[in-house]
Amino acid sequence: MKKIKLLLYCLTFLFLLNACAPRTSYIYKQYKRPYPTQYKSYYKYTQRPYIIDGRVYYPLPSSQGFIQTGYASWYGWHFHGRKTASGEIYNMYAYTAAHKTLPMNTLVEVINLRNGRHVVVRINDRGPFVKGRIIDLSYAAAKKLGMLKTGTAPVKIIALGEAHRLGRRIIYKTHPNFNLGDFFVQVGAFRSYNRALRLKRYLEKKYRRFVRIIKVKASIGNLFRVQIFASHNYQLAQKFKHKLEIQGFSGAFLIAK
Repeated sequence: MKKIKLLLYCLTFLFLLNACAPRTSYIYKQYKRPYPTQYKSYYKYTQRPYIIDGRVYYPLPSSQGFIQTGYASWYGWHFHGRKTASGEIYNMYAYTAAHKTLPMNTLVEVINLRNGRHVVVRINDRGPFVKGRIIDLSYAAAKKLGMLKTGTAPVKIIALGEAHRLGRRIIYKTHPNFNLGDFFVQVGAFRSYNRALRLKRYLEKKYRRFVRIIKVKASIGNLFRVQIFASHNYQLAQKFKHKLEIQGFSGAFLIAK
């Protein structure tokens, strides 16, 4: 009889323990994030498609040229010390973030569209799986953006490049920005250096910009190309070229140094 009573007590204790334990579905519903023990294979194969709530997500092969606008959220002490989707341990004081499809270790600039603050974070997790949200920031990143109290903020994210680990060192490889550089507009090419020089002086006086003469060898002999500096920005350089065309330099074209 004593053995039966003891067995009943043990069963009652186990039932109460199980009832008090947090359920996976409850945790996911409360924090809107996958429960770590539920996605063990998810950590190892971060570039493979994965399914959350019946929806398939396909990680991008590259982040080059990636720009996105939407709402950012943040996650803190509830996940501090847990594994992220990349296999790293989440550190709420590091500048990291979760994104649904960007490659792991992508460096992303996040701009708070409410106050203009910005921060650079590294993608090492997946999420947020909430409609309308595009990135989940660490506590430190959210604090720098000034969005701790509001919880969410409208943001613009720009992929800057990737971070690669070489032993204990982390090497950052940024994408080339083809919108930046030294852009010139070529306004004429002459066989006579004196004619090129006259045009150079005219442009310098009219536009007060740096003008250069480039000597090149051609099948017909030497050519002297007259080029005026347009801008360090491609879009502004295009506008300046269009201005020159309107003012009579119909054959003007843009070149990059």
